[in-house]
Amino acid sequence: MVLSEILDADAISDIGEKTSGALEGFLQSIGLGAISTVLSAILVFVVCLVVVKVLSHLTDKLLTHTNFGSELVRRFLKTAIKIVLWAIAIVVIAGSLGIPTASLVAVISIAGLALSLSMQNILSNLFSGVTLLITRPFDVGDFVEVGGKSGSVHSIGLFYTTITTPDKRIVTLPNSDVASTAVINYSREPLRRLSFQFGTEYTDSTESAMTALREAIANCSYIVSEPEPILYISDFKDSYIEYTALVWAKNADYWPLTFQFNELVRQSFDRNNVHMSYNHLNVHMVP
Repeated sequence: MVLSEILDADAISDIGEKTSGALEGFLQSIGLGAISTVLSAILVFVVCLVVVKVLSHLTDKLLTHTNFGSELVRRFLKTAIKIVLWAIAIVVIAGSLGIPTASLVAVISIAGLALSLSMQNILSNLFSGVTLLITRPFDVGDFVEVGGKSGSVHSIGLFYTTITTPDKRIVTLPNSDVASTAVINYSREPLRRLSFQFGTEYTDSTESAMTALREAIANCSYIVSEPEPILYISDFKDSYIEYTALVWAKNADYWPLTFQFNELVRQSFDRNNVHMSYNHLNVHMVP
């Protein structure tokens, strides 16, 4: 939306001219006709200054009282409203001096359009940042996957979002990219499901493999009992039978569970004489 759509030149000009006319008439009545125009413009400026300060204060009170968005969002909105109010005040003051306000609004609009085009990427990141701060698809500390990167959210700024990867690398993402792509938030729900696949030889019985996996689940301290773990044969590969274990754990226990469960499955397979397998080719030589 350009400024000309926000500022109605004719309406604002009427305000400025009426205010200026009233002040100028008063000044002429007390013998200050020669400098009445300048003095009336100064008085209009003072009135505009008071109005801007009062409206800015009311806006600040309203945003704070309603707890609208974060502190960054409230600060941005207060600044934007103040800029619009001062733009209107400039047009009113110009009208009181007899300057054609329609031309002034056109100049301001063109300058604003040129500035917005030159700062297109910056403004895109800015408004995307405001959107993220209002909608809050994630909070600081959440573990997310966005733009092919995964890690804990380090900070959410007006222009960039930074995440910390598990290996302690800081990744900075433009807010426009974050707002336009799918975001996977792993921290919003208290539990997370993990899926494990294991392969056993065709000569091993299904009962032995299932028993070994149940023992590993029972011995894993990070797996929760509800929802109940699920075990099933997921596929028959060329060289092995694939078993899948679906288990649930707290978000914070994702990696400890992964490491512990893999080790427990290996130990349990050894105890139950179950042999892990992989894709391979058996060649039989016939004499």
